[in-house]
Amino acid sequence: MLNRRHLRIKVLQTLYAYNQSEEKEVSKFEKSLLNNVDQVYEMYIWLLNLLIEVADYTMIDAEGRARKHLPTENDLNNNLRFHDNAFIEALRKNGKFIDQTKKYRVSWAFDPEIAREIFQNLKNSEEYKAYLNQEDHSIAAEKDIIKYVFKRIILQLPAVEQVFEEKFINWQLDKEVLQALVAKTFKNFSSVDFSKNHLAELTPNWDEDREFILDLFILTISHSDEYQSFISGKTKNWEADRIALMDTLIMRLAICELINFSSIPVKVTINEYIEISKIFSTPKSNTFINGILDKVLSELKTSGRIRKQGRGLNE
Repeated sequence: MLNRRHLRIKVLQTLYAYNQSEEKEVSKFEKSLLNNVDQVYEMYIWLLNLLIEVADYTMIDAEGRARKHLPTENDLNNNLRFHDNAFIEALRKNGKFIDQTKKYRVSWAFDPEIAREIFQNLKNSEEYKAYLNQEDHSIAAEKDIIKYVFKRIILQLPAVEQVFEEKFINWQLDKEVLQALVAKTFKNFSSVDFSKNHLAELTPNWDEDREFILDLFILTISHSDEYQSFISGKTKNWEADRIALMDTLIMRLAICELINFSSIPVKVTINEYIEISKIFSTPKSNTFINGILDKVLSELKTSGRIRKQGRGLNE
């Protein structure tokens, strides 16, 4: 699921795009920010659909083998257990999954070779052979082979990587979150009563998280001159053009959060943006940003601008 760090990163990406754009219509970038978050869920639905595509390919493979000029006994007696896998069947019949598939217009018809390649890798594995022969038909046993397909084939296959990278610009950045969403789905789908199985939620509390990212984005833009003055006052020995834009935006977001979000501990805010700087900035940026934010924080505390609600939040 998307945690607050991932959400902060989405805000940072949108803020960077806003600052690089000649058009400064904030509402347009608000929409872009929400779309950026929603795209994570879209990728999740595409991945789940790919699992179904692979299961469906079992029938295509069986039909192809049966049509051979000289089919063997094995060609004529295919084991179709994977096609009717309990997890896959539960997913096929899940109402929300069906709705989301329609919403995002998910279809792998544009690249049928993906399912074929995944299935061929699966069919040649010892795990698949053991699955076809095992007597355990519990939902847990049925999920084990799907987990294998996802973790050991889909996430490792270059062809899959290429498709998602071409279709979704943030695939690499969001890949870890997507793995967590799919893992949560495996956990959620544990009942033979399909109505009790639920897709993973994008965040634990989307209404609250939506408000957080929009407020963070809008307030940072609205008070950018003020926040920049805090930074400039601590970087007098630096020429403005020597400070990377990404570093500046990370510091503005941190200052915005320190001043305006009373329920978020100071330490959490500082640590989160230092960690984000390690991903998006230069190797030395995190030390630089940490030093500047420490000085800004001291000034904000002295002037009474830090107002946190709860014990220990100011530390």
